[in-house]
Amino acid sequence: MLGLNKKDTSLLLIVAGLALFAPFLLNPFPADSGLAQFNAGYPDLMQRFVIFGIFAIGFNILFGLTGYLSFGHAAFLGVGSYCVVWMYKLVDYNVIWGLPLAIVVSALFSLLIGFVSLRRSGIYFSILTLAFAQMSFNLAYSVLTPITNGETGLQVYSNDPQVLLGATEPNAPHLFGIVMNQSKTLSMGAWEFTFNNGYYFCAVILMVVFYLAIRIFRSPFGMMLRAVKTNQTRMNYTGLSPRPYTLAAFVISGMYAGLAGGLMAAMDPLAGAERMQWTASGEVVLMTILGGAGTLLGPVLGAGFIKYFENIFSKINDGVLHSWFSFLPDGMENLLVGIVHPFVGKGWHLTLGLLFMAVVIFLPGGLMEGGERLKKRFSKTPEVKDPEHRPEDKPHVAE
Repeated sequence: MLGLNKKDTSLLLIVAGLALFAPFLLNPFPADSGLAQFNAGYPDLMQRFVIFGIFAIGFNILFGLTGYLSFGHAAFLGVGSYCVVWMYKLVDYNVIWGLPLAIVVSALFSLLIGFVSLRRSGIYFSILTLAFAQMSFNLAYSVLTPITNGETGLQVYSNDPQVLLGATEPNAPHLFGIVMNQSKTLSMGAWEFTFNNGYYFCAVILMVVFYLAIRIFRSPFGMMLRAVKTNQTRMNYTGLSPRPYTLAAFVISGMYAGLAGGLMAAMDPLAGAERMQWTASGEVVLMTILGGAGTLLGPVLGAGFIKYFENIFSKINDGVLHSWFSFLPDGMENLLVGIVHPFVGKGWHLTLGLLFMAVVIFLPGGLMEGGERLKKRFSKTPEVKDPEHRPEDKPHVAE
């Protein structure tokens, strides 16, 4: 299917199924249930799952395959957002103009940064990318204010040219009239499912870029990137320079980040310098490691995991906790609320940090390694290894 083997086709179908049926899968609890707090099937959060999944997939092409750890990918995320909003201001609200520009400009910007940063490797490469990202943030925040509108952020105003804006065209991001922020709600008993145009637009793009990532992973180019990660010295001895391959991976990764930034602006027509901060770069590193660096599905799972904690656990306040433990005596209720309080609400970072530590310690390969262990444990035909078996034990068959 599409040039993929059976295993990769299964992965692609899994991603497609998760993306297309997310409104059902992310709303397991009835709307009037106390557990509805844990539902994540609303448009804004589902869009974040997909957009940051694209961001993490691109980062994984660089970090997962070559081992080069970049702390500057947020710069490309911000550049992509600025490009899309500028196309809103100059042309119209159709996202079809801004997204290709975001990819192209991010590619050129990443080519410049990668050409300089890849002269070094290891921690020096990471520090260089971090320095470039912070310079980009400061330029956007306080220097290039005519282009970025500084700390206020870039947005569309009524006096902007918008030369192709038609009289009947929506005054919101759209794709040939399909407005991104419009949704339809399906009620089934006590459950409510929301289907958002913008989410499905991002979901289709996720499936396309995931397919491209599979092709990159399985290509000779992907094999060369793995060779860079495994042993650059041996690669040099064979007469192959790793730098063109790492630069190409850096540019491709930057294009993914620019696309993700452009999709952020496609969902919300605003671009700010905060998207270029080093914390955003660190976040995508956590997503990739948590899900499983070097795997295809891992970064998507890691992005969903972190965004879930950020948006769901951060909204659990003392009022919600008291409603959960209200069936207990007052003293016990207050005690449990006091115990759980530091791990939710504003303290959700503590819970995420503990989970991240547990994954790194017990599952160095990330969530994907945990899935593989469960698969082996519950497999009906586990592989049996005989330590006494030797290849030479096989009988020799005369021709």
